[in-house]
Amino acid sequence: MSPFARSPLSHACRAAVLGAALAAGFAHGQVVVSSSGLNAASITTAVTDYRNLLGTLNPNVAGSFASGRREINWDGVPDMFSAPNNLPPNFFNVNSPRGVVFATPGTGFQVSANAVNPTATPVDFGNIDPGYPGFFAPFSAQRLFTPIGSNIVDVSFFVPGSTTAALTRGFGAVFSDVDLANTTSISFFDATNTLLNTFFVPSITGNETFSFLGVDYGSAVVSRVRITNGNQILAPGNVQTDLVVMDDFIYGEPLVAVPEPETYALMLAGLGALAAAAWRWRSDGGHTTSG
Repeated sequence: MSPFARSPLSHACRAAVLGAALAAGFAHGQVVVSSSGLNAASITTAVTDYRNLLGTLNPNVAGSFASGRREINWDGVPDMFSAPNNLPPNFFNVNSPRGVVFATPGTGFQVSANAVNPTATPVDFGNIDPGYPGFFAPFSAQRLFTPIGSNIVDVSFFVPGSTTAALTRGFGAVFSDVDLANTTSISFFDATNTLLNTFFVPSITGNETFSFLGVDYGSAVVSRVRITNGNQILAPGNVQTDLVVMDDFIYGEPLVAVPEPETYALMLAGLGALAAAAWRWRSDGGHTTSG
């Protein structure tokens, strides 16, 4: 049996190394960009600023680029995967590789119908309730996005076109009809699925309004985001406040996690501590003392 398996000191060193490595990998500051307004133009500057933070827009192809960003604006989704039909949760990793897969506690996802579609489905989720086209408006015409049976969407990141988990430096989204403060939010999780932060989307009174929230951590540390849309679920007859839907998703290129230089330094320091502990343990004849 390895002496490490019997040495309490070596276990402590291992824990210290792991903790230090995680701290180095995830103790990042963040830049938050947010805005709200009565029309799409009122949030355009914030959206543009966030895009510039993340870098060049990459094409919708499999594999990762070294930098830049990806986007989803829903408008290229075919009618067969739009309302009244559901969107496959992996559409933007398989059909159009952009490195995201969706999940929800609800029953699925819908992209709203175009004005002209083969089933004459109403726009802006009018297929769910006829009043919704008066509540919501698209930032980039014509489609919007929502979970069904829940107000929560989890977005997990993958190397585009693969099942390899990935990390992104940041994520942002456009929202329509955020009426209440401190309700609609985006939560960010690291590679260990530990919560990094939760940020609230700015609100504005009225219908067909726009809000934007984007967060940039500066390096790829985010494995998943959870979006909470208002406090209501889209359903026939439900016209309560606060119903919220989404438009554009903007996020950093999904990358395979690579330890950063400070993480390597901490790991090397930890290995040195482990070696020293092992030497002391062997020198002491394999005995440990308690104090």
